[in-house]
Amino acid sequence: MNESKKSNNNILWRYAGMGAQILVSLGLALFIGLKLDGCIRTPFPLLVWLLPLLVIAAIIYKLLKDTANKK
Repeated sequence: MNESKKSNNNILWRYAGMGAQILVSLGLALFIGLKLDGCIRTPFPLLVWLLPLLVIAAIIYKLLKDTANKK
């Protein structure tokens, strides 16, 4: 296997890992939001909406930071 194929495979696994991390993070945020809304008994699902939005904002920040040109 030549170097370019190894490099492509490493990049593929890196992005696959990031995708899995996003799905798991959003799933946990939804689960925690459901549980907390049940404990707090809010009239509408506030934390079910708020926690995943915060997770998405954090993921976008991390992606921008990780993929920015490093000088």
